[in-house]
Amino acid sequence: MAQTQPPELAQARPQTFPALVMHHASVRGERPAMREKDLGIWQTITWAELARQVREQANGLAALGVRAGHHVAIVGENRPRLYLSMMAAQFIGAIPVPLYQDAVAQEMLYVMQDAEIRVAVVEDQEQVDKMLEIADQCPALSWVVYDDPRGLRNYTDECLLSFDSLRDRGRAFEREHPGHVDAAMAEIEPGDPAAMFYTSGTTGRPKGVVLSHNALIDRGVAIQELERLTDKEDVLAYLPPAWIGQNMFSYTQFLVTGFTVNHPESPETVSIDMHDIGPTYYFAPPRVLEGLLTHVMIRMEDANALKRRMFHAFMGLARRVGVRILDGDSSVGMWDRLKYAIGNLMVYGPLRNALGMSRVRVAYTAGEAIGPDLFVFYRSIGVNLKQLYGSTETSVFVCVQSDGHVRADTVGPPVKGVQLRVADNGEIQVRSPGLFTGYYKNPEATAESFTEDGWYHTGDAGYLDGDGQLKIIDRAKDVGKLADGSLFAPKYIENKLKFFPHIKEVVAFGNGRDQVCAFVNIDLEAVGNWAERRGLPYAGYTDLAGKPEVYALIRDCVNQVNADLATDEKLAGSQVARFLILHKELDPDDDELTRTRKVRRGFIAQKYGVLVEALFEGKDHQYIETEVKFEDGRSGKISADLAIAEATVYPVNSRKAA
Repeated sequence: MAQTQPPELAQARPQTFPALVMHHASVRGERPAMREKDLGIWQTITWAELARQVREQANGLAALGVRAGHHVAIVGENRPRLYLSMMAAQFIGAIPVPLYQDAVAQEMLYVMQDAEIRVAVVEDQEQVDKMLEIADQCPALSWVVYDDPRGLRNYTDECLLSFDSLRDRGRAFEREHPGHVDAAMAEIEPGDPAAMFYTSGTTGRPKGVVLSHNALIDRGVAIQELERLTDKEDVLAYLPPAWIGQNMFSYTQFLVTGFTVNHPESPETVSIDMHDIGPTYYFAPPRVLEGLLTHVMIRMEDANALKRRMFHAFMGLARRVGVRILDGDSSVGMWDRLKYAIGNLMVYGPLRNALGMSRVRVAYTAGEAIGPDLFVFYRSIGVNLKQLYGSTETSVFVCVQSDGHVRADTVGPPVKGVQLRVADNGEIQVRSPGLFTGYYKNPEATAESFTEDGWYHTGDAGYLDGDGQLKIIDRAKDVGKLADGSLFAPKYIENKLKFFPHIKEVVAFGNGRDQVCAFVNIDLEAVGNWAERRGLPYAGYTDLAGKPEVYALIRDCVNQVNADLATDEKLAGSQVARFLILHKELDPDDDELTRTRKVRRGFIAQKYGVLVEALFEGKDHQYIETEVKFEDGRSGKISADLAIAEATVYPVNSRKAA
């Protein structure tokens, strides 16, 4: 049955986040707004209780001197109190600034200084320690409010304030200034800043992206209408709140639509908690979907021969007709439909349940391009996974695939209100109601982000196909040519390789060169399981990565991708000729990846320059010593003599042998 929009949401909609909170408290006050799993038990906060707590916190922030236009840092995992703190800041016209909880103190320092953070609301002792480490370098920072008091009993710093104490101050402030919060809310305009998100800093210092109430809410409304979302949806908030993707799903759309957001007990329990909740509306970047599939494939390899044969037989059927059935293709025959129904009972349904996706009605993936094989896998087993395209500066939603028109090679047509054009150099340019108002204190960068006639530079290369759907090739700056003039799109190659469960990360090189070479990170869990089943001993990642047997395993993956690329006339020249397996995993703490796990391609090429040159010079091995940072803050070095392997490069239009 088609889901319809709640009647009151079809009427005039509140135009600011505080107004949305009060609207839901009035319309659906006793319905669950948030759930949090604590000590194995799900605790529920209703919309009425949420509004009451937010008002207390808003008064508490006001008591600490926070006023309209001030910035409030939010640091931690997905915790209800941190989400409520974002709302509380917005209630008094302040601007929440979410920070990545896994960033080290020195990474946070620049943002804290740039945004002139006055109050930081943090999750626990770990985040308190980071704030105290940099407090002397942040003259504006006056208060650090913490949620979880464990480990903080003997902390005596005057700037520290518990969450309960903040609420006590809020109640006292409200008694003395009973109309303060209401007056502050009345002053907020839809065009005012609602939140500020810092870019990942892939090519330089992070920039503060200022987004208005109107920009964020407009994009939330567009998707609610497109997907017919209702207040009955369940969403799991498990990705970093500082990432605009998670924030859009579990904060903006939560407040636009009024559904329920569920907070897992910890990052380690996400899989279990997902089974408990059974989300209906789900969001995951490709790396999460890759990880889920890797776990499934590991379990399947450990199953008995009969189960493996049944699994592969039904998955072959799913690849052939599953996507067509999901899309409502009436040309699928009754015999295939019957076999698929049996497969759904015996394989696809249990598989969706194992993934925690039994109730998923709509699933999105974004953040980076997803490998077509990975994308088709989920859709073939009945998960309505769709791609979307956007960025922090566009409030995420620029393009979204619509039901019945989902293809692996596009990200869909422009969402309602969005205009796209392709520049002469192939760059996608955007006009949208969701565009940011500018980079904080950086008018030069803001001006550079727009064309003279007001279109936003996305930095992505692509084109609109005959159906009006956008196809992204790569980042415009990364798309290049080999020495012979053939197209080189590194991300496309990397994504195809990362479909294999044994490969976690890839960095491809080739621009201006006569061939393509690549660094590979193996997936320690998947390859470790593979090695154990074969009685292959190893002592950690570096040892396993250097095994000849592992090189043979990865060579087979590379050869399969090369065989596929050989059938693409435009990309046949981009087959990987040589590769090596890195002696360490690429890590955000070593500045090799952003906090959203995007490859810092230029930095890696510079850091591992000796390996890049060894690949292209035809060497068969290369020694390297690399400095690394450990979780406890210490530094150390890892050294290895890395083997360099040759892969099979196929003639154009050749097919992989069976």
